[in-house]
Amino acid sequence: MNRVSTAAGEFARRGFEFPSSAARVWQDWCAQLGGDPPVPLQAFTRAADRDQALECLANIGKRDPALLSRIAATPDWLERVLLVMGGSSVLARFLVKNPEELRVLASEPEPRRGNWLEYIRLRVVDEAGQADADRLRRANHAALVEIAARDLACDDPIALVDDIAAELSHLADAILECALDCARASVPESTSVRLAVIAMGKTGARELNYISDVDVIYVAEPAGDAGHEEAMCAGAKVAAAVARICSAHTAEGTIWPVDAALRPEGNAGPLVRSLESCAAYYRQWAKNWEFQALLKARPAAGDKELGQAFCDLVSPLVWEAAQRPGFLSEVRAMRNRVISLIPAKEAGREIKLGAGGLRDTEFTVQLLQLVHGRGDERVRARGTFDALRALIAFSYIGRVDGAAMAEAYRTQRVLEHRVQLRRLRRTHLVPDDDSGWAYLARSTGRTTDEVKGLWRSSTRAVERLQQRIFFSPLLDAVSAIPTAELRLSADAAQERLRVLGFEDARAALGHIQALTNGSSRAVEIQRQLMPVMLGWFAEGPNPDFGLLAFRQLSEALGASSWYLRALRDEGWMAQRLARIASSSRYVVNLLMRAPQMVQMLANREGLEPRPRELLSHSMKRDIGRASDQASAVASVRALRRSELCRVALADVLGSADVTTVGLALSDLAGATLDAALEIARHEVDAPQVGVIGMGRWSGCELGYASDVDAMFVIPDDSGPDGQVAAARLVRLACDLVGRPGPDPAMVVDADLRPEGKGGPLVRTKSSYLTYYAKWASAWEAQALLRARPAAGAQELAAAVLDELAGLRYPQAGVDATQIAEIRRLKLRMATERIPRGTDKERHLKLGPGGLSDIEWTIQLLQLQHAGNSPALRTPSTLKAIDVVEGLELLTGEQAASLRQAWLHVSRVRNAIMLVRGRPSDVLPIDYQEQAAVAELAGYGPGQHSQLVEDTIKVMRHALRVVNQIFWEDATTDGRQVGS
Repeated sequence: MNRVSTAAGEFARRGFEFPSSAARVWQDWCAQLGGDPPVPLQAFTRAADRDQALECLANIGKRDPALLSRIAATPDWLERVLLVMGGSSVLARFLVKNPEELRVLASEPEPRRGNWLEYIRLRVVDEAGQADADRLRRANHAALVEIAARDLACDDPIALVDDIAAELSHLADAILECALDCARASVPESTSVRLAVIAMGKTGARELNYISDVDVIYVAEPAGDAGHEEAMCAGAKVAAAVARICSAHTAEGTIWPVDAALRPEGNAGPLVRSLESCAAYYRQWAKNWEFQALLKARPAAGDKELGQAFCDLVSPLVWEAAQRPGFLSEVRAMRNRVISLIPAKEAGREIKLGAGGLRDTEFTVQLLQLVHGRGDERVRARGTFDALRALIAFSYIGRVDGAAMAEAYRTQRVLEHRVQLRRLRRTHLVPDDDSGWAYLARSTGRTTDEVKGLWRSSTRAVERLQQRIFFSPLLDAVSAIPTAELRLSADAAQERLRVLGFEDARAALGHIQALTNGSSRAVEIQRQLMPVMLGWFAEGPNPDFGLLAFRQLSEALGASSWYLRALRDEGWMAQRLARIASSSRYVVNLLMRAPQMVQMLANREGLEPRPRELLSHSMKRDIGRASDQASAVASVRALRRSELCRVALADVLGSADVTTVGLALSDLAGATLDAALEIARHEVDAPQVGVIGMGRWSGCELGYASDVDAMFVIPDDSGPDGQVAAARLVRLACDLVGRPGPDPAMVVDADLRPEGKGGPLVRTKSSYLTYYAKWASAWEAQALLRARPAAGAQELAAAVLDELAGLRYPQAGVDATQIAEIRRLKLRMATERIPRGTDKERHLKLGPGGLSDIEWTIQLLQLQHAGNSPALRTPSTLKAIDVVEGLELLTGEQAASLRQAWLHVSRVRNAIMLVRGRPSDVLPIDYQEQAAVAELAGYGPGQHSQLVEDTIKVMRHALRVVNQIFWEDATTDGRQVGS
């Protein structure tokens, strides 16, 4: 007795609910084996009901010691056995009675899905080919052992719950099919009828619980020459037999009740109906809630062709239900009525029907599906899991809200599964006792407090979200649902728009009414889109402009079928368009000039910048097809406009960074200038012209507002007439792409050429070499650092630059006089070019620590060291920063300051152009512009002040380096090179 007491204390410490009884079982078992422990006690740690698991394992050990010995020798096998035995009393008893079934747990069970039918039939059909109902019950329990083992062994059952629900549903299909085989065998006249079993509810959704009523509808048609009445009578007998087989209690247990109450007329109607009878009922007499129930209908067993015909019959009616009078009000009232009927003592424990429970999530999802699914097939999913994922993916529910609702739903489904699995009883109540909560905690791998917290937080989250989504006034204010008694008044709609962030709510409502009034197909789709589009506009920095732009684009493209299909079927396209419209005047202006370019939003691949070779090929092809110069120019400019739009769209949507944009714009400039020269050559007979790219174009670092700096070279044997003709050719080419038009002009700036504006536009190679040898200033040598062959006859441009290598990259560096000249010019630029009244700290290009400071600092280092360090011979500022850091001409901290400032300021400068639609080098003062620029620069909503702070900070950090290297630190070894 003392030994029993001592052992009881050990079992109490290990969490057994009845430690004394457990100790006796354990000691009797040990005694049977000669005193040795059969399994380690710690093996029971994960079992939800440790007492039950111990008792059942001991019984198996007494019946089949050899089997238990093999199980005990395999820790994973033992763990799965104990998890199932501790997780379900019914399955535990089944395994004790049928220990041979334990072998399936020797390895980790894999999901079977569609293979359950084969598995069940092999176990059910006897040697004579007859299906046996008791075998079916045993097969069902054996299958549940496999599924429960997977479920209970999972470290994160919340993540697995939809997979388990689907597995249970596939098993239910197999059980129904085999039960139908048994039923037909018991009804002699069954050959006279084709019978389809339509799964409804959670079974139809493939989201079944461990033990729930399996909701079905039976559809029957005569087989062969059988008459209608004969077939209906036989079908009713077979259907009744199926229900008896599945719900009967025998020595082998039971399966689950089959419930046909969702059929037409419910329990008062005939058990089976023909397709014609179903069609007549649903078209004339069905209530709104019946169409909601049919959302989950699918063929599950029997005659699948007939079952699919039924689903095809009712599906259009389901997706028209939202237009039926009073639909929204009835759906909402039904949900309130369900809650009101819950007994008071159970209201706080109801997982399924209580406020914030499973039904709230399911009704909310179904409402959104039925409202939006009429025109948007992407949300036409039967299951809540799949539908919720679709609604989130296509932004009918916000990502954060959707994730919270999905997590709460998964949590509650796991709790529902566990309370049912414990005793395989149909229940939806969380426990009202400590032992029940302890079971739930252990079966989910949590503590009691944690699982209680999950339950409470899940109901609060669902209740909050359901009130916002299920009862959203926005659905009535701007959607196409004809529910007049719930529709918002104009004043209420304006208030809702103000809450969303529209500054001119009255004008916004006017745009909405213009888009949603009428009965055309275009208007129908706009009505479906409008609620979510308004939310997306509101997430942008300028919702009012976004809605206006959307209206203008829709009016321009509303009759285009591809546009409507894309907005309806590609939710992310509509979301992208909303972001573009509310963020960037630059892109909107491009789209207004050519609305068909909105097609680029259809997929991410469409936003990938095209390489130079492809752009040149496309432009050359279009020039070849053009009938005259005007059409050739129009084609080239249209292609350029399209590519500008592609790059800007990718930029606004965050899929292109500064360097990607710079390279894309530089490639586009080169291809465009090549095309312009080719068009001009059709009118001007001139020598070959090589184009030397200068400035940011040379470094492949163009911004949207950048001019294309260039110099033009012709062969030495061109002669005076050739030079005149070449100048005409260049002027014409630059004019063709630079004149005002329905797209941003490409301004080609040749002011960096020898003698600037006063010098010839085009020079021969020798003329360039002579000029630079005799008269070049230090700043002109500096400008040549950012020069490369960029267009035209690039071999000519390369030949000039090769000959000028000694000037561009002097072996002796630059002397003090040259450095002083460069510094004087830099100082004069900052003094003369920053407009009066402008805060210098906000000038992104010429302000202290701005782009010019950074670039001139790097160029000075290149002049000093590139002669002896070939790696420094690059026109790219960013690449040069990397090289000077590698050569230790800058410290890592200095290089990082310059790099960060250059990237940040370039991004902000581009963002200003995208927001305003016109260039500016000054950080905006207006808060709305700041907010828009901030979002395009990668900041979150409301962080515009952070943008200003960060911009000034990075420029100040860069200025410190500029002062150290460019202005002040002239006495270092590096500054004395060449002096």
